Amino acid sequence: MIKIILDAMGGDNAPKSTVGGAVLALERDRELSLVLTGRKDAIEAELKKYSYDRSRLEIVDCPDVIDMNDIPTEAVKRKQSSLIAAYWMLKKQEDICGLVTAGSTGATIVGGQLILGRIRGIKRPALCCAIPNSRGSMTLLVDCGANAECKSVMLCQFALLGSAYASAAFGIKNPKIGLLNNGTEEHKGDPLRQETYKLMSEMKDVNFVGNVEGRDITIGDCDVVVADGFSGNIALKSIEGCGKLVLGIMKKELSASLSTKLGYLFIRKAIKRMRAQLDFDKVGGALLLGLKKPVIKSHGTSKPVTIANSIANAAGVYRNGLIGSVEKLLENVDFTVDNE
Repeated sequence: MIKIILDAMGGDNAPKSTVGGAVLALERDRELSLVLTGRKDAIEAELKKYSYDRSRLEIVDCPDVIDMNDIPTEAVKRKQSSLIAAYWMLKKQEDICGLVTAGSTGATIVGGQLILGRIRGIKRPALCCAIPNSRGSMTLLVDCGANAECKSVMLCQFALLGSAYASAAFGIKNPKIGLLNNGTEEHKGDPLRQETYKLMSEMKDVNFVGNVEGRDITIGDCDVVVADGFSGNIALKSIEGCGKLVLGIMKKELSASLSTKLGYLFIRKAIKRMRAQLDFDKVGGALLLGLKKPVIKSHGTSKPVTIANSIANAAGVYRNGLIGSVEKLLENVDFTVDNE
């Protein structure tokens, strides 16, 4: 039995979406058990709407909630919140395999570093999301929102983490690593990108293929794209918005007239497959890569199905032994770049 802890009060729609997602996750995976942290009365009120296996769900009562207006470092230290309680349980209890939250990104990152801890040698954890690409596979974007300001050393470590994760999770041998920039030429970008380009070119532990542009995340040939959290998050949200725009326009145009409605009947299977490829809810959330246990940060606006998929993602990371694989792959990595 795999036990995952869920921050039931995290997110804009909590606890409605989180509880609904928890029940859905239990229905899908009979080898899963869940611990929900948060305000017990509110959680139980939502659970009354569902039928579920009570023996596989536990509630831990927490009085406080970290909201989006809280300063992460202060909230982590002062509030007895659902997220911080989840982190302490994740750290202390070996049988808890991972954590899922749709709450504050800042508090999730701070809690991960201060409470759970990082993999040896890693300066900062990075949010790593898998984005569908034109090759029918996934491109890993590291970082997509954890570190708004980065140094070149951090970006180099993101490249190492992304490369190790691509190998361990997706079986990609010698993953191709690109640096997100405003052009592919070596001299492009600000001083940070130029310095990082130079350092990555000298790294022996990654297959660095040079600068890549935003469009290359979805239609390029890279397996991992490295970015600072600021530009990476903008890239991610732009891709999500573009996908929704395309699907929205198609829906509008295909229902515009009788002829287009008839035409839809012939292509609906293809459109269904296309929707599935562009559906970000199926991914669930981003892995906070670099921590000692799997932590999945889901969207603040997550629906129940998104939460369920995030839980499945966390369970999958644990089942596949990805954290241990990443640690092993990084054992012989040369971190001398840290001492620049």
